[in-house]
Parts: sequence; structure tokens; C-alpha cells
Amino acid sequence: MWLADFKFDWEGSLVVLPVPVKAGSRYGIYHCCCDYRTLEPAEKKPLRDAWESVRESFRRDWSKRFGEWPSESGRDWPGHHIRDLWHGGDPVDPNNVFPAEPFVHDIYNKAYPACYAGQAPWNTVGPSLPYTDY
Repeated sequence: MWLADFKFDWEGSLVVLPVPVKAGSRYGIYHCCCDYRTLEPAEKKPLRDAWESVRESFRRDWSKRFGEWPSESGRDWPGHHIRDLWHGGDPVDPNNVFPAEPFVHDIYNKAYPACYAGQAPWNTVGPSLPYTDY
């Protein structure tokens, strides 16, 4: 699954007339290009076990690099696997896991099956332009 929001801004001056000029555009896209096979429960269990065994040390290591692992009401946010375990994602790769707010993590877990199945909206270009900055 990937999301992109390309912002093209330019500032300069015209060659012929020395007047300042600003220009820009935005282009947003989302798409799922993943076609990893799903693992059987027996294949996924060792990956889940590996994550469970390193979760606390992973969070400590992450915190040393990026600041305290987020928590809410004394409960740590879940770690979200970008390439999820059901599709063979590396359970302990620091480039595959990031903290996700619990509510948002639930949304991810609902969106991923549609993404992998090639269903809307993950099989289309993003919404119509223009985008705006606030």
C-alpha cells in the first residue's frame, strides 16, 4: 500500500522581466501494488511469536532513536507492520514497524484486506485536484 502527495513548488524570477514568480501544483495518489500470498496460520505463528518476544525491546530501541514510544492512558500504542505478518512481513525489521494510534491501527487493519484484494479505493488514482495547504 502506498500513498503519495506530490507537491511541486517553484520560486524564482523571469529571465526577460526581473519580477518574482511563484508557481506550484499538487498531485495525490493512492494505490496498492502488493500481491504477496497470505500465509497459513501455522506459517504466521512463528512471525507473531517473534514479534511478541521482541516487542518491548523493539519499543525501547525505537525510543532511543525517535523519542518515547507513544502511549495513551498508560497503554502503549500498537506497533503496525507495514508489510503485515499475514503476508509474510518481517516481524522485527525496524523499517517495517511504526507506532500507530489504536483507533488508526484499527483503520489500517480494515484497509489492508481491501488493498491486498485489489479493491477500491486502492486500485484507483486519488481524488480530483486541486489540493490546498492549510
